[in-house]
Amino acid sequence: MSRKSKIDAVKKVEIVEQYLNGELSQKGAAKMCGVNKRSVQDWIRIYKTDGPESLLSPKTNKRYSKELKLQAVHAYLSGEGSLDEICVKFGIRQHSQLSSWIKAYNEGKELKELTGGSAMKKARKTTLEERICIVKDCLDHDRNYGAMALKYDCSYQQVRNWVERYEKMGSAGLEDRRELGGSALSQAALQKKNYGTVSQSWNVKIKTYRWRMTC
Repeated sequence: MSRKSKIDAVKKVEIVEQYLNGELSQKGAAKMCGVNKRSVQDWIRIYKTDGPESLLSPKTNKRYSKELKLQAVHAYLSGEGSLDEICVKFGIRQHSQLSSWIKAYNEGKELKELTGGSAMKKARKTTLEERICIVKDCLDHDRNYGAMALKYDCSYQQVRNWVERYEKMGSAGLEDRRELGGSALSQAALQKKNYGTVSQSWNVKIKTYRWRMTC
């Protein structure tokens, strides 16, 4: 549940305009209003994005499209700017909103259309060669799982699991366990079949031997 701001909306506009006119610093504004510097930065961003009226009569639950959310997250993970710069670029009102989208994306979740929620990103099928390439690229870039998930169009959790398995078992740890399981089952079935064939052959030989002994 969000708290109502203790600072009057008109006062916020005055503070932002004083800052934009060079009459007041962000630190000075925060001290004057008894808030943290981040709050002042949010007011400035909202003012620049939606105008002073957005501070006077703030819209609740501003809606963002899935496309915009992904563009903003991708821009940040690609190093195109700081959180504040990305917020200004894409017209995002709150610094915390962008942070929550990045967190959801890095946890392997897919951002939902228009809402602030998220859903798990579906794991993508990959080959052994792809997994090795992704892991090595990730290790070369300081384990930036989110950036690698973005670059190779797979989930954050996939990249993290592959790196952990690679470090424990090398390339063998990246082999598809389902394929290995299927192969092992096939071999077991083949051995069983072969055993049955050999067993039947010996049974025929034994019966033939006994028949000859009785003749």
